[in-house]
Amino acid sequence: MGRPTMEDVAARAGVSRALVSLVMRGSPKVSAQRRAAVLKAAEELGYSPHAMARSLASRTSTVLGVMVSDLHNPFFAEVVDGVDAAARAEGFDLIINTGGRSPARERGALTSLLSFRPAGLVLLGPVVSASAIGAAAEQVPVTLVSRSARLSTVDTVNDDGEVGSLLAVDHLVSLGHSRIVHLDGGGGSQSALRRRGYELAMRRHGLTAEVVPSEYTDAAGAKSVREFLSSRNGKPLPTAIVAANDYNAIGAISALEEAGLRVPQEVSVVGYDNSALASLRHVCLTTVDQPRIEMGRLAAEALLERVRHGRTSPVRHLLHPSLVIRSTTAAPPGGS
Repeated sequence: MGRPTMEDVAARAGVSRALVSLVMRGSPKVSAQRRAAVLKAAEELGYSPHAMARSLASRTSTVLGVMVSDLHNPFFAEVVDGVDAAARAEGFDLIINTGGRSPARERGALTSLLSFRPAGLVLLGPVVSASAIGAAAEQVPVTLVSRSARLSTVDTVNDDGEVGSLLAVDHLVSLGHSRIVHLDGGGGSQSALRRRGYELAMRRHGLTAEVVPSEYTDAAGAKSVREFLSSRNGKPLPTAIVAANDYNAIGAISALEEAGLRVPQEVSVVGYDNSALASLRHVCLTTVDQPRIEMGRLAAEALLERVRHGRTSPVRHLLHPSLVIRSTTAAPPGGS
């Protein structure tokens, strides 16, 4: 027998396919008797995941929704590992989707996740509006990772991005660099804090800050460096780059090497996140470390405190970053 369909469930329960669809979407328009008949038929046929059928029947969900801003960024995969471990330890499963770093797509992703009637949502690096997050939090508990919030109904888990950029600049200055540019994270979550930390550190050292527009991707890092190099018009090149994140830094390194510039002999590069990519032998990226697994664990635990114990006051976890020094930073050529 093939995989059971909605039609099979309807036939077993003696109802229409449309009514089965309403039940599976959690519509309140269905009577308790018919809902029970549909769910019984679905379980007998193996149509619905057990957790979902149980949550629809009892109104107590054992599913957490997770929205990842960018599936291409390995940082988020490691945060999800932490969320998953903490959730499973408490008997919860995850449903994961992505917003593709687009506010419009993220709004759709939130709607999709909420249709599964989860116990709560963990949003990783969301760029969707605060009003959309607030609307979701009116329906289920919400925890944000790598995004701040003022809403009392929303918990947050962040690292101190300003301090992280300070660490990066201080390290480069200690090596003798003075011409240090920052590849900006654009509209990405926490990019403003990282930019502010860079600018503050440059002022403290009496240096001129220079922010280059970019985004949290390798393609954007490469594109920004190519455009930056071609527009110098005889101006001295920077001897160091503080990139928006690891992904961005790897793109920057690729463009530097395409232009014949050696890393770190001619240009040093620092990333941000300390994702799995950064520690690969052929990358060996100096980067600011965020404790990814811990961030995910704290996010899940904050969510479950609201779900299980009814906590209403907001939790604001702010973790202190650290610098991991590897092979992409060195003294500048000529010592300046």
